[in-house]
Amino acid sequence: MSSKTEAWLKISGVSGILTPIVAFTCIFLAIAFYPQFSWTENALSDLGFGKGVSTIVFNSGLVTGGILALLFASGLLVFLRDNVLGRIGAFIFVLATLALTAIGIFPENVKPMHYYVSVAFFVISPISMLVISTAFLFGAKVKMGVFTFLVAITAAVVWIIQWTIGFGSNVAIPETLSALSASMWAIVLGFKMLKEASHSNK
Repeated sequence: MSSKTEAWLKISGVSGILTPIVAFTCIFLAIAFYPQFSWTENALSDLGFGKGVSTIVFNSGLVTGGILALLFASGLLVFLRDNVLGRIGAFIFVLATLALTAIGIFPENVKPMHYYVSVAFFVISPISMLVISTAFLFGAKVKMGVFTFLVAITAAVVWIIQWTIGFGSNVAIPETLSALSASMWAIVLGFKMLKEASHSNK
């Protein structure tokens, strides 16, 4: 592995760890600035339009988180470079990061674009992780494969629960649970990328 590749893998790994920290910090700050927010009666995207400071914090957090996630996704292409299926999954994840960024760029009042990019993010993310989990399993990385698969299933199942039993009249809870599961995956994989970059120096 070249020094440039090592450096990029480190940057990408750190970005994967920072993505959920930045995004969720901004989301919870936005909620704190808007106490009328209801977990059962609102969508998270309700914070992105007409809520004063909350709107600025929420949208800027998603855009920043999306950019960090894109850096992370670019590192996935390096991390999974020896596996064609892995590179396909990483490319699909790139699309998910672009959708996440677009949610912040196109807030709830920008219709129908906001709806399209929101659905795209929550649909594409688990699909990308399912593909990557298969790549890990075929690459004999069983633990990471199983972990990634479980994260992808969790991200999808919360929406099935919402459509059947329901967490509430709106979607803030399944949005948060789905994003949290993906965040755990990004953090774990971010550390894995840092570890690989560090070991390549030895």
